[in-house]
Amino acid sequence: MTQATPLSSRPIDATLRHAETDAELRACWPVMQQLRPHLQGPDDFIARVRRMRADGYRLLAVWQGDSPRALAGYRLQENLVYGGRFLYVDDLVTDEAARGTQWGARLIEATTRIADEAGCVRFVLDTGLSNALAQRFYFRQGLLTEAIRFGRTLGTTGAEA
Repeated sequence: MTQATPLSSRPIDATLRHAETDAELRACWPVMQQLRPHLQGPDDFIARVRRMRADGYRLLAVWQGDSPRALAGYRLQENLVYGGRFLYVDDLVTDEAARGTQWGARLIEATTRIADEAGCVRFVLDTGLSNALAQRFYFRQGLLTEAIRFGRTLGTTGAEA
């Protein structure tokens, strides 16, 4: 999905397209920062996206002029759990000032379409157990709770719990 797609039902002129250049990624930073405040700034964000691109990470954005209003970072993957290829949404965020615009729903629709076109058998995303608003939104989009993910933070040696 490389060409811009008009969001015809939006009253404000907006397009859906991938952030490809460093300048476009830098423009996405203020929105991504709302979801990922632990990142150290736009340079850290850009460097991470560059590294993640080696694993197929793409950042789809709703653009209003040169300003992104909502973002979906995703990758196409394959594992044994899902029995084939799947699209995993790493990041989904709408700018706080633009919430309620249905742009998050449009991004889910668009990434689902990308998954279908790529022959994926699943569409997957995670959200925190404490994020009730996101969970309610995902249920409204037809997504269901299917698992609980377990994990632990590792130190530099990998032995810290």
